[in-house]
Amino acid sequence: MEQKPSLSILSLRKIALRDRAFGLRHVNEKDSMSPSGTFILDPDPLEWWTTSRGASPIVGTAIHNGHHVRGDLLESMALNSDERLREEDPFTEYFIRDIPNRIVFHRSRFEIDLNRARDGAIYFKPEQAWGLKVWREPLQEAATAASLHVHDAYYAMLDAYLRGLEQQYGAFIVLDMHSYNHRRDGADGPEMAFEKAPQINIGTSSMDRDRWADVLDPFIEQLRRFEFRGQPMDVRENIAFQGKGQQTRFVHERFPETGCAIAIEFKKFFMDEWTGEPDIEALKAMREMIRLSLPVLVETLKALS
Repeated sequence: MEQKPSLSILSLRKIALRDRAFGLRHVNEKDSMSPSGTFILDPDPLEWWTTSRGASPIVGTAIHNGHHVRGDLLESMALNSDERLREEDPFTEYFIRDIPNRIVFHRSRFEIDLNRARDGAIYFKPEQAWGLKVWREPLQEAATAASLHVHDAYYAMLDAYLRGLEQQYGAFIVLDMHSYNHRRDGADGPEMAFEKAPQINIGTSSMDRDRWADVLDPFIEQLRRFEFRGQPMDVRENIAFQGKGQQTRFVHERFPETGCAIAIEFKKFFMDEWTGEPDIEALKAMREMIRLSLPVLVETLKALS
């Protein structure tokens, strides 16, 4: 029997681009007419981000989900699409679709990294980007300024967005979704050692851990109770990452009494990090896991407030 070829994320993106040419939008999977629409958001290349606002004090963000790069930068970029994708966080937007409040960034982190401070948000040197040479030639001053403008605009937007939630609910929680590679030595290479690579890493170093313990601890326990393929999820705190990214720091500095930002890093067990091929069952399961955690977050935040 002939084996049906699998769809990588890059082929999904090509299908999405084709469908957009015919007027199909892949924002809500219920409305999709393409296999790509269920799992991948394909925005207009000119969009920086999209936001959704609903009746909830919980916000989901996917600020490394994006893959688009400005045309003027592509000419100077030394990395191809596959190389960029490997260090981006595809499908993290899918995990948060059941959260009424969502912020999804559509630019590649290789254009501008929102999770780094402004002075390090552009990868000028290989040591800033996992040893990768990002640019064939130094960026022009105008190109650098244009990218940094996006960084500035995002955090101005985020401040206003969160102040609206603070005003309405008194306090809020940000689920800051990311993912990480665990086969850095190649597609056939060994996985990272178990003790260093939880399925889900919860980063908390920038928060007042004692203040938010009654929110964070029940959330972690809820995630651990979720079973995937017959096993409870391996959820650990500050192992692979410590939650030192710019977005969580920003939230805790601007909203020290009312904002709880939780950095959530998924090991890329839900996809092949070298080919981009998704594990559909895993994607659906991780979305369901996050959905089931929302009542716990709402109730614990209400009790704390």
